[in-house]
Amino acid sequence: MSRRLLRDLGTWRFWARFGLRVFAVVGVEAMLLGLFDVIKPDAISKLNFPVILAVVLIALIIGAVRSWPRPVEEKYSAPKTEIRLIPGNLFECADNLVIGMSNTFDTAVPHIIQRGSVQGQFLEKVYKQDQDALDQDLNRALGGVQSCGTIEKPGKTTTYPVGTIAVLRHHRTHYFCVAYSAMDKNNNAQADIDGLWRSLMNLWEAVRQTTNGEAVAIPIIGGGQSRLSQVLPAQDSIRFIALSFMFASRQKRVCERLDIFVRPEDLNRIDMLEFQDFLTSLKPS
Repeated sequence: MSRRLLRDLGTWRFWARFGLRVFAVVGVEAMLLGLFDVIKPDAISKLNFPVILAVVLIALIIGAVRSWPRPVEEKYSAPKTEIRLIPGNLFECADNLVIGMSNTFDTAVPHIIQRGSVQGQFLEKVYKQDQDALDQDLNRALGGVQSCGTIEKPGKTTTYPVGTIAVLRHHRTHYFCVAYSAMDKNNNAQADIDGLWRSLMNLWEAVRQTTNGEAVAIPIIGGGQSRLSQVLPAQDSIRFIALSFMFASRQKRVCERLDIFVRPEDLNRIDMLEFQDFLTSLKPS
């Protein structure tokens, strides 16, 4: 049994679900037994212990099956889309991918960008460490975007508005490079909730215009170099992403599916059952 499953089984949310479903099954069983007793009086009283044992066992089994942690996902009919939470490596999926960046679109690893970050892995796994090729693709994607100034610092000095999206296409996959943080003169990235929300809404519009409805995968955002993790921890980040996606989808369908990827080292910070309840709550009432 995996550590994550044990953690889910140890939450109050699991046991609350389990208890409610057990009592619901017992209620249905009591109703059926009552009807049977009307049809055949005294038949049940002759089998007291076996009946009680069967009632308890059936209720416990059904309650466990109905409450057992499953893959976190929710399908929606209005709009017709789906959200899934997937533990694993973002770059092992075949979806179009979202890559978080700063408003200078720096790419130098490891001097400015951390090698282990999503952006660092993007350079390694997609561009095979060819920084020049990545810079050329970014420059082409940003060719029609108005910059908002310059900053004196090592690395790139042209700044773009927070929320700028550079869409790259590489081997038939779209990569949405989202500038959701602002870089300062010391190459420290800073982000805030307003900028992150604006970035996500611009992202969904870019996805809508570019992918023809194909699925999109996004990592947890707001941590790492953007320094948002204290304000927006991992659990809040995935809710924030899902909420913005559903808001945008209700205005106009964005894509067929959104996959939110969680790194294995972040799993202990995620309450899967709580997030499943949150996704369910996003359905129209």
